[in-house]
Amino acid sequence: MRFVHTADWQIGMAAAQVGEAGSRVRQARLDAIHKVAKVCRNEQAEFLIVAGDTFEHHGVGRDLIAAVASLMQQMPCPVYVIPGNHDPEHHGSVWRDPIWSQCDRVHVLLTRDPVSIPGAILYPCPLFCRRSGEDPTSWIPSTPEEGKLRIGIAHGHAGETPNGDGSYPVAFDASKRAGLDYLALGHWHSTTIFPGARMAYSGTHEPTAFGEPDSGNVLVVELTGKGALPVVTRVHTGTLSWRQIKQSITSEGVLGGLVQELAQSANPDSQLLQVCLSGLLFGSDVGVLARLEDVCGGFLYARVDRAELKPAPADESWMADLPAGIIYQTAHRLRDLAGTPGPDAEIATQSLLELYAMASEVMA
Repeated sequence: MRFVHTADWQIGMAAAQVGEAGSRVRQARLDAIHKVAKVCRNEQAEFLIVAGDTFEHHGVGRDLIAAVASLMQQMPCPVYVIPGNHDPEHHGSVWRDPIWSQCDRVHVLLTRDPVSIPGAILYPCPLFCRRSGEDPTSWIPSTPEEGKLRIGIAHGHAGETPNGDGSYPVAFDASKRAGLDYLALGHWHSTTIFPGARMAYSGTHEPTAFGEPDSGNVLVVELTGKGALPVVTRVHTGTLSWRQIKQSITSEGVLGGLVQELAQSANPDSQLLQVCLSGLLFGSDVGVLARLEDVCGGFLYARVDRAELKPAPADESWMADLPAGIIYQTAHRLRDLAGTPGPDAEIATQSLLELYAMASEVMA
């Protein structure tokens, strides 16, 4: 048996953190569904599992619900979907929309009851509220059905300690306890396959934020028979790239190397970029910092975080070309303050950069 496992589409997410690029991010989440369909077709999947958080919240418009329902209905195989913690089943939920009754290929599993399909039994674990301390897989009976593969579908946090919002802890031994051949999980946005545990997170089909080390994938799962370990293969479906660079500057020239690397990036208009700089900023690199900002302007979205940069303490090039008097004295004080611990250091660093830029324009 071969099927595709996905989750956390988060359709309707605002993506407000990336400003005007948010519209591209939202459209990319819909576009990536076409790639999910292509994987199902290429792999000749018998069905598709969507393990929760199809929608970001219940406030999405009916047109968006209809668009997602249509895309699911066009899949080359049956679709089995459960509500997650972002789109739990309750009165007024997206799952009460009448559009779902028109989609005969889409099976929205709203109760915790076994579902028989050819060759297997599905054990859906839909969620009914945003947060809970319950293990949603605890209801699954351990009694095996003769000759049937057993597949669980759940949304929650795998491990002994619940995640930050305390929602839905899933025990690491859930598959073993319930006698499952595979447990398809949603909630973590990065693909995570637990070797030997018969369970995995597909991660979101399209990245949602910076700091997701392995998102933008679906999983192709092959079950060769009862008792055999599942063969799980990740396939990339993401359309945009969220790239996070953390660069520590310890010597002159390091910043220039980063600028050159970014200038040679392929397809910057499909990349969202976050550059976090730390370490020492040398006076001779101030112009390079300006070039970095210019290069970043060619990306779909870019943000340069300079909060952890400090002027190099022994670098006199900051003051070498400044006129004597109040400008020179102010720059000297700002440089010294920027090198001290505390909240004033960041303000002093930014003030020094602005003063240096203004003085350079005057002297040009």
